[in-house]
Amino acid sequence: MGQQHIPFYKTGYFSPLICNYLDEKTELKTFYNRFPKFENFKAQIEEKQHSEHTTKTHKKVLVKVLKNQYQNIDTSYLTEENIDLLENSNTFTITTGHQLNLFTGPLYFLYKIVSAINLSNQLKKEYPNYNFVPVYWMATEDHDFEEINYFNFKGKKIQWNRESSGAVGDLSTKGLKEVFTVFSNQLGTGENAEFLKRLFEKAYLEHSNLADATRYLANALFKDYGLVIIDANDADLKRQFIPFIEDELLNQTSYKAVSNTNEKLVKSYNIQVTPREINLFYLTQNLRERIVFQNEKYKVLNTDISWTKSEIQEMLLKHPERFSPNVIMRPLYQEVILPNLCYIGGGGELAYWFQLKQLFNEVNVPFPILLLRNSVLIQTESQAKKLKNLNITAEETFLKRDALINKKVREISNINIDFSEQKKHLKQQFEDLYNLAEQTDKSFVGAVKAQEVKQIKGLENLENRLLKAQKRALSDQASRMTDIQNVLFPNQSLQERNANFSEFYLEYGETLIPKLIENLQPLNGTFLILNM
Repeated sequence: MGQQHIPFYKTGYFSPLICNYLDEKTELKTFYNRFPKFENFKAQIEEKQHSEHTTKTHKKVLVKVLKNQYQNIDTSYLTEENIDLLENSNTFTITTGHQLNLFTGPLYFLYKIVSAINLSNQLKKEYPNYNFVPVYWMATEDHDFEEINYFNFKGKKIQWNRESSGAVGDLSTKGLKEVFTVFSNQLGTGENAEFLKRLFEKAYLEHSNLADATRYLANALFKDYGLVIIDANDADLKRQFIPFIEDELLNQTSYKAVSNTNEKLVKSYNIQVTPREINLFYLTQNLRERIVFQNEKYKVLNTDISWTKSEIQEMLLKHPERFSPNVIMRPLYQEVILPNLCYIGGGGELAYWFQLKQLFNEVNVPFPILLLRNSVLIQTESQAKKLKNLNITAEETFLKRDALINKKVREISNINIDFSEQKKHLKQQFEDLYNLAEQTDKSFVGAVKAQEVKQIKGLENLENRLLKAQKRALSDQASRMTDIQNVLFPNQSLQERNANFSEFYLEYGETLIPKLIENLQPLNGTFLILNM
C-alpha cells in the first residue's frame, strides 16, 4: 500500500492561520497552550491532574452518565473498560467532536475519530503509567439542521427533508425510511452494499431520535477500538458547569475575553466566530433560542420567557440542562467535564479554539493541546497509475483544474507557449521610449504607457489563443487529466469534505477502517495520499 505526504501549505486548501500554526510561528504562541508533540503531553497531563475540575467526584459523574447512555448499546469489552478507567486519576481523554451528520456526513468524520484512536494508542506507548481514552463528542445541542440533513454518494445528494426546531439530537427519526429507500436503490447489491443497508436501517429506523441513531452508528464502526461516545446534553454533566454558566450570565466573561483576543488575531488572520454578550441558549423541547440581557431582565429571544437575576439563578440551579453553550462556551464545557488533554479538529474548528485561550486563562481551566486532524486523499492503485502515466505529481493533483491543465499542456506541448521573454523584451523597449519622452516631451509619457499596455495585452491574447489551440490539439490528454481530477476532487473540493464513507466501504468493505488505523499518523503534520 503506497503513500505520499504533502505539506498542508502546498495543498492550497488550508488557511494561513493553520499553516502558520503547523510551522510553529512565534506570532501564534500566545493563542495556544502547547504544540502537539509527544514530549509536550507530560506537562499537559500534570496541569490537568492538578485542575480543580479533574476530581474523583467529577469523574464519577462522568462514568455514571456514560454507563447510562450505553445501556442499550452493544458495547465492546474495550469500550466498557475505557469507560471504567475514566474514574481513575491516571486516565485522560483525547477528544474529537462532530455534528450529527446523516450517515456520518463527509468522509473526514472517520479521520477525526481515527486520529483520536491512534493518538490515544501512541500516547499509551509513550506514557505507559497513564491511560488514554478516545472520545467522540456528539454535537447533539446544535440546531443547524440544514448543515447535517444530507450526505453525498457518488456525486448525488441524499437528503432528509423535514421541518426542524430545537436541538438536533432530539429530532425524531421519523421520515428516514424514505431516505433509506433512496439510498438502498443507489447502493446496488453485494456483501458490502448489504452491510451498509443494514447499518443505515439499524441506526436510523430502529432508534427514535438522531442522538441515539448517531451513537449506534459511531459505535458500530469504532467499538472494536475502544471509542467512547458522549452526549453532553445531560443534567448531571451540566450541573458541574453551573458556576461557569452563572459567571457567563452575570459577568459576560467570555464576551470580554474573546473580544480582546479577536482584536489581536484580526491584525493577521480572519476571525472564525464573533462572541455574543451572553454565549448561551435556552433549551427545551423544540426550542433553542439565545438568552439576552435587556432592560434589566434576562430574556429568551423570539419567546415571552424572561427572568430577573434571582429568577434565572434559581432556574439554573433547578434545571441546568436548559442552558446550552454556544460555539464559544462549548469548548469550555467540554474541558470542564472531561479529563481531556487534546482536542482534534479540522482547520475551521481549530481557528475558533485559537480565540479562546484568554477565556480559559481567566476562568482557570487548562487549555487543551490543539491537533489538526488527519487529512487523507484515498486513491486506487489504478488511479495512481493513471496519474503516473499522465506525469502528474502528488502536489500537482491539488492544483485547481484550469491551473493543472494549463501547466501540463505547457509541459507536454512541442512548442513554447510562454511569452515571458517576449514581454520582458517589449517592456525593455518601452523603457527606452519612456526615457526618450522624458528628454523630449513629457506629455508623451501617457501615450507611451497606453501603447505599452495595449501591446502587452496583445501578447497575452496571442499566448492565450495559442494555449487554447494546443489544448484542442492535446484534448485527449487534457480530458484524461480532467476526468481523474474530477474523481479525486469532486466539485473541485477535497475528497474528504465531499464524499461519504459508504462509497469507499463499497470498494474496501470491512478492511477500510483497519487500513485507516494502520496508516494515519496523528502527529505527522502532513496531508496523506493513500493508495488502496
